Amino acid sequence: MANQKHFCTNEEDILNEIKSISGKCIEGRRRMERITQAQLAAEAGIGVRWLREIESGSPKPSIEDHLRCAGRLGLPAGYFFLPMMFLQNRRSFPADLLHGDMNRLQEHCIEFIIEDYYLGAVIRKGRRAGVPVDDASLRGSE
Repeated sequence: MANQKHFCTNEEDILNEIKSISGKCIEGRRRMERITQAQLAAEAGIGVRWLREIESGSPKPSIEDHLRCAGRLGLPAGYFFLPMMFLQNRRSFPADLLHGDMNRLQEHCIEFIIEDYYLGAVIRKGRRAGVPVDDASLRGSE
């Protein structure tokens, strides 16, 4: 049982895990940008002690506090919402994704959703028109 992955099963667990991931991202970006805790805290309108709580992954700070800090650091929304989507779907979030180009990953996700949506619309329209449509070949699956 020790090798079994822990999945967040309720909203509170998911939010706490998201805050932990977010805190690490905020700290990592702040350090990379060579910004002090005092500077970021002042720009985000919070105290240094509260920023330390955020960076440590404490569940106490609000989501808004995390987003305010992330916004000041230029972190894209995906750094926060992609892990949430994984956790809500009972999947472990691959932390290595956070160290890559999150803007690029976010753009890929958006493109996939748009393409999938429009492809689905074409398939539905074709079916309504009585055209035989092979979903797998259109989607590139075998």
